[in-house]
This record gives sequence, C-alpha cells and structure tokens, in this order.
Amino acid sequence: MNFEITYFFYAALGSVLVGLSKGGLPSTGMLAVPILSLSISPIHATTLLLPIYIISDAVGVWLYRKNFSAFNVKILTQAGLLGVFVGWLTATIISEIVVTFLIGLIGISFCLNSWLRKVKNDEPKQPKTLPGLFWGSLAGFTSFISHAGAPPFQVYVLPQKLSKADFAGTATLVFAAINLAKIWPYQDLRPYQWGDLMDAVYLIPFAIAGTYAGAILTKKIPDKLFFLWVQIGLFLISLKLIWSSFGESFFKKIWMFV
Repeated sequence: MNFEITYFFYAALGSVLVGLSKGGLPSTGMLAVPILSLSISPIHATTLLLPIYIISDAVGVWLYRKNFSAFNVKILTQAGLLGVFVGWLTATIISEIVVTFLIGLIGISFCLNSWLRKVKNDEPKQPKTLPGLFWGSLAGFTSFISHAGAPPFQVYVLPQKLSKADFAGTATLVFAAINLAKIWPYQDLRPYQWGDLMDAVYLIPFAIAGTYAGAILTKKIPDKLFFLWVQIGLFLISLKLIWSSFGESFFKKIWMFV
C-alpha cells in the first residue's frame, strides 16, 4: 500500500466526500475524483474510488430506503445502465489527457450553470420519460468516466422540487445501481491490483463515517451556504485539472499568441 502522506490524505478526504454524497449531499461526491487526481492519475483515482462508492451506496440505501421517487428511479436507472455501457465501449479510445480535461470541464460547467442561471419560482415539473432517458444516460456515462453523474441527474430532478429526503434517496438508489454496473467494465479496462483493494479497505471507515455525517448535515446545514463552498472548491480544482491536462507551456503559447 502506498502510505505516502499526501496520497493518503487526498484518498481519505475523497472517501469522506463520497460518503457525504451518499448521505444526502450529492454534489460533494464530484470533488472526490478531482481531489484524488491531484496525487494519482484520474483513471487510477476513478477505479480506486469505485469500491468506496459501492460501500457508501449500501449504507445510503439503508438510510433512505423509505424515501425516493419510484418513477425517477425506474427511468434513470435503466438509462444510467445504458450510459455505463456506452462509456465502456468508448473508454479505450479516450486518452487520459482527455479524461482529465473532461473532469475539469464537467466541474466548471456545473458551477457556472449553478451560479449564472436565473432563479425562477416555477411550479414543480412532472417527471417525463424521454428527458429522463436522456439525462439518465448522460449521468451514467459521466459517472463511468469520473464518478461525475450528479450534474445531469440534478438538471433533470431538481426542477421537480422533490423533498430533500426523496431527492437524496432517489440519487442514492439510482447511483447504487449504476456503480454496481461499473464493476465488471472497470475490471476489464483496468484490472484491480491487490494494492488497490487494500487501499480501498483502509478507506472504508472514512466513507462510512462520511455517509452518516452526510445524513446528519442534510438535516442541519442550510443548503445554500454549504453547496456554495462545495462549488467554489470544485471550481478551483477543476481549473487545476484543465491546466494540468494541457500543461503550463500550452497556455503560455496561447498567451503569447494573444
């Protein structure tokens, strides 16, 4: 096991964030891969965190077993599995640099959409099959790439204005199914090493603690304040990943050209 301090710190922090997302704070999970990618490759980070997601899913499903939208779970789960399959088919033709860039781009897009969109007091929208299939497939695909399925999921579900518990429960059930579906494709693309599994074992307590903490925080902390800080952190980390994907020299050339 790699006990290098910075690596373990990022891995433990990422595991807590995964747990928080499964406990009811879905946006926090998007921080896990970008944070861990600061010490290891994004592809390795994505693979390493899958067992952590699955363990946290189990705890989250139990916590929210009575709170979910049945229609959304049905549509988004089926579509999400399709998105995972598409991600599996295209994974071998996407380079690590592209994956790094996509992770950063997804994070920045999510933040800008949250900050710049106009707030409207519309009536809750009813869930519809076709939009659900589209956003669910996209959620499955981006979840396969970098465990970043939250933005497409939120674009579709947030306008429905579900209760906080139903929103969290729906997200937990949908992504529990998606994460289970990723086990074999991840093993096929990047077989797990014994060291990876041992790393995951050491990180499980952090994930479980984060899951229970997320359930408590969902009830205690005002959403607006908490998610603002999460989005700021995600935005800064995403900028760093985009910078890393192209390299400092690339941006220097653009600056000189301008």
